[in-house]
Amino acid sequence: MDPFLDFAEPVLDNLDLYATGLWTTLRICLWSAFLALSLGTVIAACRVSPVPPLRRFGSGWVLVLRNTPLTVVFFFVAFGLPEIGVNGEYYWFAVAALSLYTSSFVAEALRSGVNAVPAGQAEAARAIGLTFGQSLGQVILPQAFRTSVPPLVNVLIAMVKNSATAGFFGVAGDLSWVGDTLTSGRGYAVIPVLLGVVIGFWILVLPAGALLSVVERKVAVVR
Repeated sequence: MDPFLDFAEPVLDNLDLYATGLWTTLRICLWSAFLALSLGTVIAACRVSPVPPLRRFGSGWVLVLRNTPLTVVFFFVAFGLPEIGVNGEYYWFAVAALSLYTSSFVAEALRSGVNAVPAGQAEAARAIGLTFGQSLGQVILPQAFRTSVPPLVNVLIAMVKNSATAGFFGVAGDLSWVGDTLTSGRGYAVIPVLLGVVIGFWILVLPAGALLSVVERKVAVVR
């Protein structure tokens, strides 16, 4: 038998399982990216708000989550929420943990983008009668998003890789769960199984990185 085929047998015999894991991980990442971007935008707005309590809330959010290990965030969400009566599927707990953790990095990337917008833009917005919320949403944030594209790209790619943690906290069907099932449950060799998991993440990360790089270049031309 071909040595390569013998080595790759655990992957080739379970391509359907890997495909399911890839699809589940992709859905987790898409939901988490959407929620992290949305929540991170709100937190960034709090960080630059003229209202002191909102600024303190945004600063505290970023300080706590950025300096807490992702594994601990998963523990709090997956095992802490049920203790206070919040129950649900581990799939959504994983989405919540990834979204909360990533939102702090999104907020900081956007805050740096807001700080890069010339002060004259905000002054001009106030001069024509726009409120702080209107000037932030219509003038400042659109420019801040353009400036923040490179760090946001890195944040989202890191989030995809961080999603590997989900399978170890009860999420059934993602790529990490596939690797654990094939090695622990079915007795396959660890190295080829984990290489299959790594290839699965490459399939997610490399096209996403290429797509986001195209977006970054187009935004840079417009800017």
